Amino acid sequence: QVQLVESGGGLVQAGGSLRLSCAASGSLFSRYVMGWYRQAPGNQRELVATITIIGSTNYADSVKGRFTISRDSAKRTVYLQMNSLKPEDTAVYYCNPQTTNYWGQGTQVTVSS
Repeated sequence: QVQLVESGGGLVQAGGSLRLSCAASGSLFSRYVMGWYRQAPGNQRELVATITIIGSTNYADSVKGRFTISRDSAKRTVYLQMNSLKPEDTAVYYCNPQTTNYWGQGTQVTVSS
């Protein structure tokens, strides 16, 4: 059974920073591209960033230059460093091994203006 546990969310003022973590159980982590998604109320879930097994990254245009995804294989954890946060970044953030249907409970990020 795969478990994904996201953490690190919270309430922050615009311009602030947060670092999200996603801890993955099992051997899944080492075999998959990992992604961070977010879902705001009334919106569809959107892909924010991905990182391959060898560390290649890709970002949504809306977060380029502000967010950084990274992974620690020894800890089976993927991170999302979020800087220069904007109110439109407010959402529940989830991690996901790409092409699977495994999801955690998500972590809420709220950015006040």
